Amino acid sequence: MPSGDELIELIRAVAQANDRSAFAVLFKHLAPRIKGYLIRNGTGSDVAEELAQETMVTVWRKAALFDPARAQVSTWVFTIARNLRVDAVRRQHGGRGDEPASGESYHQGDPVSEAVHEGPSPDEQLDGARREVAVRQALGHLTPEQLQVVWLSFYEEESHARIANELNLPLGTVKSRIRLAVSHLRRVLQEVER
Repeated sequence: MPSGDELIELIRAVAQANDRSAFAVLFKHLAPRIKGYLIRNGTGSDVAEELAQETMVTVWRKAALFDPARAQVSTWVFTIARNLRVDAVRRQHGGRGDEPASGESYHQGDPVSEAVHEGPSPDEQLDGARREVAVRQALGHLTPEQLQVVWLSFYEEESHARIANELNLPLGTVKSRIRLAVSHLRRVLQEVER
């Protein structure tokens, strides 16, 4: 599983040299995650498969538009996928302006342009800032061992197996630490939201 920095290098290789092997790695890593994301958001399996394929084709064609200063690779790609899903829902409803099942609003135009230029509203920015502070405070309540595996798993996007190998720990220990940490974080964040 590629790290965040490795994903950036893969996107650059696609953008600069149309590197098919780099794209194959991106595809293998991202396509199943995109499909899963779409299914979790109410998209049928067949449509999710098509949208995941369309997302990856868009990544191939528009890789040069990716800016690592603005977003992580996964954020950029998942925004493209979300925008394509919204477009598909709009087409399904005949462009009547019906809201998608998840309550997301529609966008106009190219999904990549929207992914690059779309920004949160001031209210969303404030909510995001509050959530970020709460998450940072909650992370401060974790043990150093839990914080390390959470960081590697969620922020560095490393697989549990890779974390176990990197830290020279049994895979079960890594999974247990992550499970306990996430459970603790959930409790702390629920208390903050009350």
